[in-house]
Amino acid sequence: MSAGHVAVVGAGVIGAGWAALFLAHGLDVVAHDPADGAEERLRDSVRRAWPVLARLGLAEGAGPDRLRFAGSAAEAADGARFVQESGPEQEEVKRRLLAELDEAAAPSAPLASSSSGLTPTALQSMCAHRPERVLVGHPFHPSHLIPLVEVVPGTRSERSVVEETLRCYTALGKRPVLVRREVPGHVTNRLQAALWREAYSLVERGVATVADIDTAVSEGPGLRWALLGPLVNQHLSGGPGGLAHTLEHLGPPAQRWMDDLGTPQLTPALTEALVRGVDEELTGVDQARMVAERDELLVQLIEEKRRRRSLPDTSRTDSTRSAP
Repeated sequence: MSAGHVAVVGAGVIGAGWAALFLAHGLDVVAHDPADGAEERLRDSVRRAWPVLARLGLAEGAGPDRLRFAGSAAEAADGARFVQESGPEQEEVKRRLLAELDEAAAPSAPLASSSSGLTPTALQSMCAHRPERVLVGHPFHPSHLIPLVEVVPGTRSERSVVEETLRCYTALGKRPVLVRREVPGHVTNRLQAALWREAYSLVERGVATVADIDTAVSEGPGLRWALLGPLVNQHLSGGPGGLAHTLEHLGPPAQRWMDDLGTPQLTPALTEALVRGVDEELTGVDQARMVAERDELLVQLIEEKRRRRSLPDTSRTDSTRSAP
C-alpha cells in the first residue's frame, strides 16, 4: 500500500476484525463508528485478537497502539490510502455513509465495502465524486482469521482500482477471489445459501435433526472442503478418470438429487424449529470455550496449509488480467 493510514469505518464484528488485521500488518488505522461505546469495544476486540495474530506473524512495528479513533467517517477517511467500510446492511445508512466517505477520501484511495447483500453498482450510485473507485471487499467471519475475501467490481469500477485492491488484500495474507459478474450474495454466500436451503428443508420434512445436519457436514464433507474445494474433491473421487468419470457415472443420480432438493420458506414455524434445534444441540456447551477452540483449530489449520505447497494456490492474482 502507498503512504497513509487505513480507514476502518464501522467497528462491529467485521470492522473490528479488519482493524486488527490491518494493525497486525504494521499499518496505521483510523477507525470510526457512531455507536455508544464503540471505541472501547473496538480496542477490546483488537486486544483479544492480538495473541492469535501474533502467533500467525506480526509485521515489524505492528501494534495496537497504532489505532486511532476518529469522531466522524470523514475524519477517518481524510488522508487514507485505503478505506474499508463495514457499516450496517441498511441501504439508507450505506447511502449516507458512502457519500461522506466518497467526499472525504483521497481520489486515489480504493473504497471497499464489506457488504454481503448490496451490489457494488448500487453502492457506486451512492457516490457522486469517484464512483469508479468503489467496489465490494466482502470478508468472512472471523475476518481477522479467515483468508477468503470476495472482490466484486461494479459496472463503473476502474481496472486499476480492482488490481490495487487485490494486491492490498493479498499483502494482508488474504486469499482474494475476483467475482466477475454481479449477482445477489456474490459467490460464497450463494454457495452457503444452497446448503442452508436444503438443511432447512430436511429439518422441515423431518428427515434429520439440526444436530444431525451439523454433524453430517462437520464430520463429513466439511473436513475435505477445508482443504480442497467441492469441485476438486469431486474430481478426486473419480480416481484416475477424475471429474469426467465422476460426472459420467454419478451425474445422472446427482441430477435426480438436485431435482428433489427442497424449496423451504422461512415461516415462523420453521424458524422456531431451527432455533430450537440449535438450542438443543448446544445444551450444556460453553459457547465461549467453543468459539475459542474453533479459533485455535482455525489457526492450526491455516498454519498447516501455509506449509503445504501441493494444495492449489488460490491466492494467485494472475486473475487480475481479466479484471474489468
